[in-house]
Amino acid sequence: MTNKFEFLARWGYAARGVVYITLGLIALLGSSAGEEASTHGALSNLLGQPFGRFLLGTVAIGLVGHVLWRLAQALLNADNQENNLKGYLARGGNLASGIINGVLALAAARLVIASGGSSDGGGSPAAWLMQQPFGRFLVGVLGLVIIAAGAVQAWRGISGKYRERLQLPSGKSDLLGGVSVFGLVARGVVLSITGGFFVFAAVVVDSAQAGSVPEALDWVRNLPSGTYLYALAAAGLVAFGLYSFIEARYRRIDAPEQADVKRGMAKAASAVDRLS
Repeated sequence: MTNKFEFLARWGYAARGVVYITLGLIALLGSSAGEEASTHGALSNLLGQPFGRFLLGTVAIGLVGHVLWRLAQALLNADNQENNLKGYLARGGNLASGIINGVLALAAARLVIASGGSSDGGGSPAAWLMQQPFGRFLVGVLGLVIIAAGAVQAWRGISGKYRERLQLPSGKSDLLGGVSVFGLVARGVVLSITGGFFVFAAVVVDSAQAGSVPEALDWVRNLPSGTYLYALAAAGLVAFGLYSFIEARYRRIDAPEQADVKRGMAKAASAVDRLS
């Protein structure tokens, strides 16, 4: 490992893997027992395990590392994206991912501090957005962004684009590649369904219609042959968790040096000063 930032980035991918494997297993095995197949439910489940507070704290720290890595990708262009529309969209997606994982890290930290209290992390993002000026428009745009992000993720799996930054060992390439494709496609589909709920919420002006992972899985279960599709989607979330571990081990990470981070922070501070 080249520096501590790379260690944090890999730790972050592994932490995301723990969350999604737990989420998928809850959906596969725990839903009949009333457990919530959501990211909050997955975090609460981790807290209930032996040494749960330590485990969840470790995941929370890892998620913070993942956020920092996403910010480095977005703001410092750590992946060396080209200065074109495609590159800017990729960096924008990394920024959005950083924000989402930041919320997840905060939820994990709150659960650790509260010892698994009954806090549900507050109202939904759609409810908050709907209360803002042009709230209906904002919720609709967010839904379209989520749909696009899910479609791009699924396409990265189907097209093999995910391999561009992975250095898979030749003897395990097919197996690890198969798990990666399955996980990326499944998570992309679930993400797109979730985005569709946000768009529907904007159309009917009802934030309660903006669902998340549980609602997306329930929608799949109500389709023809839904029981099998639900199990496939849940298994796909487990596969995405395994893909996160694959990234933690085999992804090429061009971690920024300390001087790059300082320059980025100086630029951000300068931009804030200009806006204030």
